[in-house]
Amino acid sequence: MGGSPIFCLWRAFAMDLQATLERTLGGLGYELVDFERSGKGRLLRVFIDKPGGINLDDCAAVSHHLSRVLPVEGIDYERLEISSPGLDRPLKKESDFERFSGQQVRIKVRVPVNGQRNFVGILRESNAGRVQLEVEGKLMSFDLGNLEKARLVPAV
Repeated sequence: MGGSPIFCLWRAFAMDLQATLERTLGGLGYELVDFERSGKGRLLRVFIDKPGGINLDDCAAVSHHLSRVLPVEGIDYERLEISSPGLDRPLKKESDFERFSGQQVRIKVRVPVNGQRNFVGILRESNAGRVQLEVEGKLMSFDLGNLEKARLVPAV
């Protein structure tokens, strides 16, 4: 009774989509921050960034380009949305944590640390798959694999 379980097929599709988006956006001078599919996969929302930030013209240019690339790559969708990551930008890659060192971040861990899952502090360092966060004057270290969510905290 062959075939891969459906979640394996979705994971492979998501990895292909991510590779296509990273390759295409990188060629245009943008960074893929994140993407999401919703509405039974009919809506594709892509979050982009570049040094200096994103404006409406950037979103329009990326939308125009992706609307031509994605069908050629066999990626099916009905509606495409391009957006900046926002002031509370998600941090996903180790390079994100390096780039935003010194900024205030909010993280949620999968497995509790000292009985706690949510932390807010100053991002101090990131290397070798670990992130250091200064929380209430104490330096704490978190494994990147244990992070469920990490976002910048917008300055007030």
